[in-house]
Amino acid sequence: MNQNANSATSARSPFNQTHSLALRIWHWVTFLTITFIILTVLFASTLLNPRANSVEVQKILKEKSIEINEQQAFGVAHFFDDQMWNLHKLLGYGLAFLVLCRIVIEFSQSPEEKVKTRMKNALSFFKQNGADKKEYKHYLIVKWSYSLFYLIILYMAISGLCMAFGRELGIPRDLNHTIKEVHGFCQYLIYAFILFHLIGVIYADLGKTIGIVSGMINGGQK
Repeated sequence: MNQNANSATSARSPFNQTHSLALRIWHWVTFLTITFIILTVLFASTLLNPRANSVEVQKILKEKSIEINEQQAFGVAHFFDDQMWNLHKLLGYGLAFLVLCRIVIEFSQSPEEKVKTRMKNALSFFKQNGADKKEYKHYLIVKWSYSLFYLIILYMAISGLCMAFGRELGIPRDLNHTIKEVHGFCQYLIYAFILFHLIGVIYADLGKTIGIVSGMINGGQK
């Protein structure tokens, strides 16, 4: 009787969900980790770009009566770029660990909080109400996008480890290059997801799904 009542309540309000403490901690730590990873990419490709900075290195040293050639200047500028990419690599190890933690958390979640259950419920809600209410279609798309995001960060973690330990793993250079190219492309998918996620969450919190942001802090409505 209670179980049926709970199911009915869930069916009436599928958008307000609970989040375990482990999942909330994982969410915010992952958010910070990915944010810092993005910052290392931006700094390494702009402010610390060795090709752009090597000219400045030569110019500054020349003002101090020190003459160096382009190759030497590039080596000096490249040192700081390398330090930023080393930080990127360390954060990548952290992301790989977080992916592993997310898998462990998934197995420890209550049945109603598992990704599989929520995906199944999203499809069920859409089939039952999608013809009448557009928000159910949106709800389904959001759940699928979360699943896609999990797959992307899983690839980013695995591909990052392959690039970091490619020699030790015996990965051919051509394959490693392909992995790197796809890794670089997937970063733009992550940027797009984060942008649409932030816009969607803010829009939803100001609209019909009030409390969606606070729910990821205090656990959401029971």
